[in-house]
Amino acid sequence: MKQTAKKILLAMLIMLCGCTKLKDDSYNQIIAGQFDPTAQDLASLVGAAYVNWRIVLNAWNGYARIQEATSDEAVVPARPNGWVDGGIYRRLHEHKWTSDDDVTINTWSRSFAGITNCNRVIYQLESGSIPVTSGKEETLAELKVLRASYYYVLCDVYGNVPIVTQFDVPDGFLPEQRTRKEVYDFIIKEIKDNIALLSDKNDRTTYGKFNQWAAYTLLAKMYLNAEVYTGTAAWDECITACDAVINSGKGFILEPVQRSVFVTDNENSKEIIFALPFDETYVTDWNAFDIHMQTLQPANQATYNLKSTPWGGICAIPQFINTFDTDDARYRDNWIKGQQYSAAGEPLNCTMGAYTGKPLAFVNEVPGIDLSEEIHGFRLGKFEFKQKANVQLSNDWPLFRYADILMMKAESLLRNGNAGAAAALVTQVRQRNFTEHPEKALVTGADLMKGSSYDYGLRNHLSETKEGGANIQYGRFLDELGWEFNQENRRRQDLIRFKVFTKKAWFSHSPNGDYRTLFPIPRIEINKNGNLQQNTGY
Repeated sequence: MKQTAKKILLAMLIMLCGCTKLKDDSYNQIIAGQFDPTAQDLASLVGAAYVNWRIVLNAWNGYARIQEATSDEAVVPARPNGWVDGGIYRRLHEHKWTSDDDVTINTWSRSFAGITNCNRVIYQLESGSIPVTSGKEETLAELKVLRASYYYVLCDVYGNVPIVTQFDVPDGFLPEQRTRKEVYDFIIKEIKDNIALLSDKNDRTTYGKFNQWAAYTLLAKMYLNAEVYTGTAAWDECITACDAVINSGKGFILEPVQRSVFVTDNENSKEIIFALPFDETYVTDWNAFDIHMQTLQPANQATYNLKSTPWGGICAIPQFINTFDTDDARYRDNWIKGQQYSAAGEPLNCTMGAYTGKPLAFVNEVPGIDLSEEIHGFRLGKFEFKQKANVQLSNDWPLFRYADILMMKAESLLRNGNAGAAAALVTQVRQRNFTEHPEKALVTGADLMKGSSYDYGLRNHLSETKEGGANIQYGRFLDELGWEFNQENRRRQDLIRFKVFTKKAWFSHSPNGDYRTLFPIPRIEINKNGNLQQNTGY
């Protein structure tokens, strides 16, 4: 399976790099006339449109940074070797980002590049420039749902964005801005109109592609956040979409061990619904998937015999770690902590800063966003870091997985007043993580009605305040989401839905305005398109 995925991905990359040329424009690319595709090129052309997802998610300072570094889960503090980078990580943490920051610009341009790739292939199919008859309608449906998934990112981050569905636009085309509600409605309609035409298989032929079950998961995510996106909740609709996957009979399960979903060779996991394939042999972009380089310290090169020296950087916020039960397997498996050793078992020492020569032992303490040493902060370790890894990892990224389906249904049931049924699903997810203490896996409806165990408030070398999380409605469920989905680039979205993102202080972050639930439209885009109006507050 891995070899098959590698070959498919290689074809995607060749087509992306060799047959399309991105212009300095978010809505269009070089005209289709400069490429004369045939039916044999179809798989690669469609594949090229998927490649943008890994760029949107994991390329440097993009959607992943927006979801994690703005949240109460992870932080990128100043380190002895830098990690200041013009103050961008501090601005993200303190919710002071601007319309000129690269994360703001990158997530917009990368998402629209994916949309443009979808529009290009749709145009080539509909115009007949790709001479395809068999499977044409199914391929068009797949591309439209894939396009909707890029709009999901734009709806989540910016809200009010243009909707562009044509590739053959005239010179000087400037699309009209739509409201967030209009973008939401467009995404829902695109999924529902096309889902029946998608493959209902769940096998190697649909791996890394939008089949019906990936589409239902995307639909559930839209409904889960409907109240945020539109002002009107859609909990019943979310449950229905989740049930479509649960009752599909296509073999989706919770893996007995959560960690097996995130190992290097994870493409056969029965928990993964939709994955972004990665392989260091073919995906060679410098920052394609390099979380190990961003979180490990230089001496950890010897731990994994890495081919390059790690850079240090991102770590967990101590308050977040303190919410974990230490008997939870996710506390053990998701975080790198304590004394570090080489692959041969030799203890490692720090190599820079005030702790140079002292034991490299990660502690659950970080002085502040503006100050840290090598030892400070538990490091991100949910994904397996294989021995002799390159800068790029080869783990496939499980963008949608079955645990998420169960938890989306549970949250919808909870908010609909059925706490008991919600608790049964949460217990199901917890059971694999408390095998040595099975009694701790049990959650009741009353438990889920409680507040959060997160000890909110400022906690750094300059300030300390006490807020706690007891007043967060369904805060215990928010905790459950954090324990299960940490490091999966979704925490910001969850905090917004639970009304925490702009209300609570944590670490070095203080609330900085409710308008911060949306990012600004990039200034460069407003300067190019007079139809765009800036989001409120910016």
